[in-house]
Amino acid sequence: MYQYIKGKLTEVKPAGATVETGGIGYLLLVPNPFRLEGYINTDVTIFTELIVRDDAHTLYGFTSESEKSMFKSLLKVTGIGPKSALAILAAATPNEIINAIEREDNAFMQKFPGIGKKSASQIILDLKGKLKPDETADPAETAAAAADSVYVDEALLALEVLGYSKRELTRIEKKLAKENISSVDEAVKLGLKLLLN
Repeated sequence: MYQYIKGKLTEVKPAGATVETGGIGYLLLVPNPFRLEGYINTDVTIFTELIVRDDAHTLYGFTSESEKSMFKSLLKVTGIGPKSALAILAAATPNEIINAIEREDNAFMQKFPGIGKKSASQIILDLKGKLKPDETADPAETAAAAADSVYVDEALLALEVLGYSKRELTRIEKKLAKENISSVDEAVKLGLKLLLN
């Protein structure tokens, strides 16, 4: 229904990002909201997907068309819902996911929260050979080696929203606190790297 929303990014929280256009603020659930924190109070274009359920109308947002396309592809897989699809996209780029599917890399797919052996196999079975890599995409950004406790706290909250357990987050909290991070986005990326290794 909505292809994209173009407007001012006014807020970034663990639960999502708000884009204001025409006097209306749209809350968008995005894979990693803190990826956008450097764009607060600037004009952005967010690609969107509206999912209507009996109990909610939810607008999902993506920074690229390839990310949106991967989200839609993941939703076609039996047993994968929006929350799982967002968690996968928060921790890996569309090209990384496609490469893992083509290699039939079950171990890579099982590193995401809520994705067990059965779900990983189902993703590979349903999507292998059906997705093309985005050759214009930038290489995945490397995680920063740095952390401030405020950023770490926000990052842990964001990771909890993505579905990681308190036990998993406690395991990485001390490692994050030893680093010297300059933004929540960096803390989330490093946290994801620690969780996936």
